[in-house]
Amino acid sequence: MKNLQLIILTSFFLPIIVFSQKRKKSVLFSETPIEEELFSGLKWRNIGPFRGGRSVTSSGVVGDPMTYYMGNTGGGVWKTSDAGQTWKNISDGFFELGSVGAICVSESDPNVIYVGMGEHAVRGVMTSHGNGVYKSTDAGKTWNHVGLEGTMTISDVVIHPTNPDIVFIAAQGAQHGPTKERGIYKSIDGGQSWMKKLFIAENVGASSLSMDMNNPRVLYASMWQHIRYPWKMESGGAKSGLYKSIDMGETWEVMSEGLPDEFGKSGISVSRANGDYVFAVIEAEGTKGGVYRSDNAGKIWIQTSNDRITIARSWYYMEIFTDPKNENVVYVLNAPVLKSIDKGNTFQPIPVPHGDNHHLWINPENPQNMINSNDGGANITFNGGESWSRQDRQPTSQFYRVITDNKIPYHVYGGQQDNSAIGIASRTNGRGITWKDWYSVAGCESAFLAFDPDYPEVIFGGCYQGIIERWSRLTATSKSIKEYPELSLGNDPKDFKYRFNWNAPIISSPHDRSVIYHAGNVVFKTLDGGINWEVISPDLTRNDKTHQGPGGGPYTNEAAGGENYNTLMYLTESPHEKGVLWAGSDDGLVHLTRDGGINWANVTPKDLPEAIINSIEISPHDPATAYITVMAYKFNNLSPMVYRTSDYGMSWVQRISGIDNQTVVRVVREDKKVEGLLYAGTEAGLYISFNEGVFWQKIQLNLPIVPINDLTIQDNDLIAATAGRSFWILDDLGAIQGLKVENGKDLILFQPKKTYRIFGGSTSEREPGLGQNPKSGVHIDYYLSEKRDSALLCLKIIDSEGDVIRSLSNSQKDKFEIWPGGPQKSILLSSNRGVNRVVWDFTREPVPYIDQVFVFGNYSGGHVAPGVYTLRLIVDQDSVETTVEILADPRIKASMEDYDLQQEMLISIEQAINDIHESVNDMRSVKSQIKHYESMLVGRNDAQEIIELGKEIIVKIDEWEAVLIQSDQKTYQDVINFHNQLNAQWMNLKDYVDSADPILTSGAKDRFNDLMGEWSLFRQVKDQIINKEMEQFNQLYKELNLPLITIPNGQIGFK
Repeated sequence: MKNLQLIILTSFFLPIIVFSQKRKKSVLFSETPIEEELFSGLKWRNIGPFRGGRSVTSSGVVGDPMTYYMGNTGGGVWKTSDAGQTWKNISDGFFELGSVGAICVSESDPNVIYVGMGEHAVRGVMTSHGNGVYKSTDAGKTWNHVGLEGTMTISDVVIHPTNPDIVFIAAQGAQHGPTKERGIYKSIDGGQSWMKKLFIAENVGASSLSMDMNNPRVLYASMWQHIRYPWKMESGGAKSGLYKSIDMGETWEVMSEGLPDEFGKSGISVSRANGDYVFAVIEAEGTKGGVYRSDNAGKIWIQTSNDRITIARSWYYMEIFTDPKNENVVYVLNAPVLKSIDKGNTFQPIPVPHGDNHHLWINPENPQNMINSNDGGANITFNGGESWSRQDRQPTSQFYRVITDNKIPYHVYGGQQDNSAIGIASRTNGRGITWKDWYSVAGCESAFLAFDPDYPEVIFGGCYQGIIERWSRLTATSKSIKEYPELSLGNDPKDFKYRFNWNAPIISSPHDRSVIYHAGNVVFKTLDGGINWEVISPDLTRNDKTHQGPGGGPYTNEAAGGENYNTLMYLTESPHEKGVLWAGSDDGLVHLTRDGGINWANVTPKDLPEAIINSIEISPHDPATAYITVMAYKFNNLSPMVYRTSDYGMSWVQRISGIDNQTVVRVVREDKKVEGLLYAGTEAGLYISFNEGVFWQKIQLNLPIVPINDLTIQDNDLIAATAGRSFWILDDLGAIQGLKVENGKDLILFQPKKTYRIFGGSTSEREPGLGQNPKSGVHIDYYLSEKRDSALLCLKIIDSEGDVIRSLSNSQKDKFEIWPGGPQKSILLSSNRGVNRVVWDFTREPVPYIDQVFVFGNYSGGHVAPGVYTLRLIVDQDSVETTVEILADPRIKASMEDYDLQQEMLISIEQAINDIHESVNDMRSVKSQIKHYESMLVGRNDAQEIIELGKEIIVKIDEWEAVLIQSDQKTYQDVINFHNQLNAQWMNLKDYVDSADPILTSGAKDRFNDLMGEWSLFRQVKDQIINKEMEQFNQLYKELNLPLITIPNGQIGFK
């Protein structure tokens, strides 16, 4: 056999790009944008996890108990048509932002749906804004934006029960500053125009809206005075109130009798069972807070409950819903779902899949049927909450950060909001990535994670209020190692010994992985796994004590940690220089130490406002160059802010050209191979710069519109941590790296990354609960300057001996029909303008087939061994070449000799199958010719001998063929009904031998020898038929002056 040798390349190469030599010029790169469609051949894949993320709104469909809609706080709108067994996103391609605040489906026309954008549970962390209202008139197949762009957050949408053109919007408005775009809006023309009908003040928004569906002239609204500062949630004041309209929203009157004089956030709901009953849940001072009821349509109110469980953490919840058929039943949503059966006097918790609850749609025709939105997604019940649908079909997780290890294949890690921190495989050997392939690690929802990427057996992870744990993979146990273990929940940050961000940084030193850093308002360092910590910095924040008081007021404190201020938000150590650390704070300061923390310099850009330093990227190519991304949205400033320094922070330049001026940038990463190639994760997706950020352009590809919180590069793949769509991977950046280089070539073949010989399945379409694997094989990217449908494209894969082992083209060679047990269609090259991708699956040419014959086996050629292979792309008369190195899977313990022996047997097996199938095809051609000549000789007395001989030959061919193939098998179950013959035995052995582990078993060797012996005997039978019977047959034909019988290659018999 040909000896395929593994060549170990010890040096690190940039992607090798080879160009055709045509003279025609076509400039690919300049400071003008590159068309996104040029990259359309590249696709992101979603690896999961399928573990639901936050949802604050959902809706069923009256009259269709199987269909529901869910809005996610970053992940857009999802639909299920099977009561939650599967969910599909229906907003991708239509929505410009991903945060959804409210959904309403018309009861009179369920094709009409309105969606209000911007989550209304105004968190201090992991919160995104919206851009108005979208409408669908075809049950979510398509969407149109219908205005109210500046409302930012929308708490409720209400549609008239008989006229879907009449719709009301409760606009809560911007959470971080005063705006006029808030209050109650009305449209009477299906959203073509809007009228503001209730407006109190620029800091008062509508937190709840309810319509009397039996008398739609009557509406009730909760108006909420509020503003969120980076350090405090102010919820309530004299301008909060409950309002009523009796003329379909044209005019409004405040309701006050029996209500607190001043209060905070509230929710309101009028009973569909009895329009005189109106319920409200109200945040207020002391025991004034709780549940209120009016028995006379809002004229007079009484407090029915002051149980704190109904109003705890008021700014986040305060949702109330009435049973549509039972006037005595009311639900309050908080950390539990609470149910009252006595008109709100007492409440009992209802078990639900997740603890933080924000919305409840109750089927007006069957109140036992509900859908609940919570911080784990959405879930459906048909029995009043006794059981609920699952949330593990929703890939809507929100991740703060992302980090990977160096395993083969690598694992991806991050902290999921409102859940645990996890690790998940980037690919598997199965069809996809399932729940079995991810696992909880150290820390909690807000975790930064740190570990030795080469040996991730001990993982350090964080949680709010500075909690930090050390987790052991071996024991699956964690140890708390917080520097100063005080209980901070409920207390004021000014009284803490150390202040920590909700998302406090934890990193390991790239120079010594046993060194772990943790950042609060100072930087900590440990050398012994957290048993002892050393403070290596002064306070690196503004340390403004006026911003370190209670996190909420005037009625409800908020001290979970999201409002902690004057804390460090980001910390990183230079990969070039030990002891060079950069720190960024949540109040807009950047500090640098170049001596391990002995001295720190304030290197904050001079024009930088007070804002969050959300990420710091040290250039992989230059130790003095760094990029910072800054977020000022907590000051109601959505402007993008990216700064670059090339002198250790002594000077900075802002680099935001090309990014929308209302798009917050969350992270920037520089390509590890190509200097100046940058990737930016923003509130509205992915931007790329090819020139150090001088100009940015949006290149989203198939990545959904979702906030991107973090990016990292591993094995030349780009990994995105999203705030609402879990983790995504763009495999092999080689083509993007290649197009960073200006050129005028028509044809480019990019060198693929070194590819591990890992076998695994994949799915072409997304499947519920299954993260996507990459296609197994070498991902080969090539660029065409124009569409080349009429040209012949051919990709030849050549081994180290110079032999072509596989050819792919852009055309199907023959008219091809798929049948059960037959071969699959050939892989076709695409000939589109721009970057195209094809995956070579490591295999040689498929073995030939026998038309319409079922075979229990795989027609693919065997997988090649590790080694270096040449790729040659030919377009008409033009050609380019590059190489790819296939690496052995390091998890498999085998020598190069083992791979060589495996290849030797596989090639011999493939040759045997080739011989059998080609022989059968040839002999079938002989049968066809004999039958044809027999029909021509009917009636000739002198031809009787040859006719009889022909029949004898056909019988012998049929007998011979019957032991080689099984023509009675037509479907998979027939494999156990009919005897599998020699070709199936060979194909079975091929699949047995062609495993990732190359070591041949003694059984394989014995079976090979036995099958080779059998084939030798049957080959002799074939030769006998050809060289004796067919020779005799042809001699008779010659005597009759008739043409000779030939086999397909034109010869007479087999030599």
